[in-house]
Amino acid sequence: RIAGVLDECIQKVERVCLLPALLADLESRSAALGDELAVALQEHRRLSERMAVRSPNQPKTESEERKALEQEFQSSLRDVLQQLQSSPAAGQALQSWRLCESSQQLVQGLKELQGVLLAKLLTNPAEERDRSRYTQEVTLRHRDNAELVSALEAEVAAAVRDRDTEISKKNDIIRNLKSSLYHMEKGCEDFVLRTQSEAERQGQSDRKSSEGRQMRLREELAGLRTQLNSLVAANRDVEMGFRKRKYKVETEIDNWIQKYDADMSEKQSELEELSASYAKEKEELRDLEERYTILEVEFRQIVEEKRLAKERKEQEERELAIKGSAALVIQAYWRGHNVRKAVRTKSKGKKGKKVKDQNSK
Repeated sequence: RIAGVLDECIQKVERVCLLPALLADLESRSAALGDELAVALQEHRRLSERMAVRSPNQPKTESEERKALEQEFQSSLRDVLQQLQSSPAAGQALQSWRLCESSQQLVQGLKELQGVLLAKLLTNPAEERDRSRYTQEVTLRHRDNAELVSALEAEVAAAVRDRDTEISKKNDIIRNLKSSLYHMEKGCEDFVLRTQSEAERQGQSDRKSSEGRQMRLREELAGLRTQLNSLVAANRDVEMGFRKRKYKVETEIDNWIQKYDADMSEKQSELEELSASYAKEKEELRDLEERYTILEVEFRQIVEEKRLAKERKEQEERELAIKGSAALVIQAYWRGHNVRKAVRTKSKGKKGKKVKDQNSK
């Protein structure tokens, strides 16, 4: 029921918020709204204009008239809202209009209030207590977080101060280094100038000494060339002797090669003959091996047959011996049985005679 009341209240607020726009455009929309509603809206617009003209700072008599006008305005507003609610066409026409931003915020706030109220109504006491406890926990957590943030901000501020101090120190170091670097560059420039002048002086002295050395080397080169020419002339005869010896050695090598080729041809012929005889003998050996294999198989079969025959003979002899010993045992048992039987028969005969003698007596 409370939700229904809130829904109706929200609808009425929306209609009230749309009334100014509807009153401003009443002439063009009177046909869609109906005659009765159009008349009520015109009357309400007239009262709105009168309310707007009235000033709040008026004498007592006029204030009473204002109260009466306000009551009439309220009655007209209720009448308009009732007619809007009872007219489907008017409701559809109002739905096509959009609320202004402030009116939308008001309606949205009422809807949020409706949601909160419904949540309150649907929440039992236990859930309400849990929610309250959860809210307190969240509040405490937020306070702890705020304290932590404050502490962290203080640490950050201290770190920033330390960083600024460190940066200031480093800037001082950089300035000192720049000054030292400037002095070093100045000293390096002086050193380079001194080094260049010393290098020029050393180069001049080196050039002078180099020119003298070149003259000496040219003279030595001329002497060496003369020695070379004399050595070439002296060694030309030696070279001719070496060439003759080389030709002789090459001729001998050719002769040895030809002889080697002839010997190798002869050896190759002998090798081919030996290979042919080897192949023939190998073929004969293969035939002999095949024959030997066949004979070996036959020999093994004969040996196996002899072994089996020997085993059968030994088995028969063992069986015969067993049978003989068994026959002897049986014969001995039988003779013993006959002897015992004869003894029993004799003893029975003697007892019979004794009985007869006693009876005769």
